[in-house]
Amino acid sequence: MVALAATMVGVAATPGATSGPAERAGAAAGDCPFVSALCLFDETGYNGTRFTVSSTTPGGTCVSLVAHGFGGQARSVLNASTSAAALFANDGCVGGPYQVAGGSGIADLGSFRANSVWVR
Repeated sequence: MVALAATMVGVAATPGATSGPAERAGAAAGDCPFVSALCLFDETGYNGTRFTVSSTTPGGTCVSLVAHGFGGQARSVLNASTSAAALFANDGCVGGPYQVAGGSGIADLGSFRANSVWVR
């Protein structure tokens, strides 16, 4: 059995908080204010509820979005890490990855629905 070795930085409860829904007006440095984190948003343009994840394991880890109640919800993503991350349509980080380069974002994931992510 593989233990989950990721830090869930938070789904914010108030705008700007680090642990609950965060309303976002648009892409800005504050949209993913965590170092080495991947921030997923349930609306396009980095808006809506933010789900943030980062790895505590050297080399990275797979995080199930389904297990954390965010499966299929991401519509945009910001990668604050210098390492690439990967989104997967299937749980368990299987299948073809949707790459998110380090230090980049995707404002609209289109019809892609992530159910797991690989982060370093």
